Amino acid sequence: MPKANGEFVKVYIYLLRMLGRPEEAFGLSQMADSLFCTEGDILRALKYWESEKLVILLYEEAELTGITLQAPWNEANMLATVTPAGICNAGSLRDVPDTYHISAPESPASSPNAPTDKPLQTDQISYRGADLPVPPSSKPLSETKALTPDRVKELKQNEDIIQLLYIAEQYLGKTLTPTETRKILFFYDELHMSVDLIDYLIEYCVGRDHRSIRYIETVAMAWKEEGITTVEMAKDSTSRYSKEYFSVLKAMGITNRNPSDAEISLINTWTRDYGFAMELIQEACSRTVLQTGQPSFPYADKILQRWKDKNIRTLGDVRLQDAQHQKRKLEKAVSKADKPKSAAPNRFNNFHQRDYDFAEYEKKLLNKPN
Repeated sequence: MPKANGEFVKVYIYLLRMLGRPEEAFGLSQMADSLFCTEGDILRALKYWESEKLVILLYEEAELTGITLQAPWNEANMLATVTPAGICNAGSLRDVPDTYHISAPESPASSPNAPTDKPLQTDQISYRGADLPVPPSSKPLSETKALTPDRVKELKQNEDIIQLLYIAEQYLGKTLTPTETRKILFFYDELHMSVDLIDYLIEYCVGRDHRSIRYIETVAMAWKEEGITTVEMAKDSTSRYSKEYFSVLKAMGITNRNPSDAEISLINTWTRDYGFAMELIQEACSRTVLQTGQPSFPYADKILQRWKDKNIRTLGDVRLQDAQHQKRKLEKAVSKADKPKSAAPNRFNNFHQRDYDFAEYEKKLLNKPN
């Protein structure tokens, strides 16, 4: 380590860091962006550590597909590390304390000298050694457990899995990467989700414009924690957060949270009891924010109640009502302008005025005896 280039050391530390994130996919491009260097620099660093026997690079058809981190060892413990270590997951390290394995490559064949500039496509990193301390796992066993290459190969021969992977590619609109394939197999084999449930899982996420495997995995783990095992249970769980609810929240300027029970109740009233189309509800929400400066479901409800009482059913009806309202305001302003104005009282004439007959006063003064 002391002889290594500083950039090479950063790459090695980055790999150690990724050991604590077994479900996070990464590649050469991500490593290069994180460390502010080129992919060529990353490859040179990996080959250096391979020459130091701290890293084993795994290739599949001349493409780098996996990295195995070897524990630092010397001649004193060489015999203890010659025996190939078993494969296990972070959650079961208590049973096999000499192995830390996050994800295994599909093919064990390696060709360290094979030239390649292709980015790493998978999150396959493993850590093997003799007497290593076991890092604690912050994730549950079902989330961190890895599939062995033999199990992956076996699952890929299952007709239902073949069909599922094909359907997933149709939903996502692209060919699945090795990481995405393993995630789907993880849902099936480790989360014990049925093929139909995984099918609905991907359909549900894509329907909400989320095609990232990380997002799909997050939803899958949430369903696992909720105890969802069938498509019907998943539909019941997701129905309360349908696309309509989030459209209303967006119109109100609310993001990054689910609707509350009170908000769901009001939205259901607007759509089911009032029978309003979503575009009309969104218009009411937009006017609410413009009038109040903040989201207010009760205020929007008053607007929609008023429209319901006036039998306003479309945006055209709303525009017509706005035009009529503006016309009434204009007529009222004109009539007010034409009305003669009375003299406004002021401090000089705001009391009762007296009427004096000055001619009569003059006569009285002239006839007054001396």
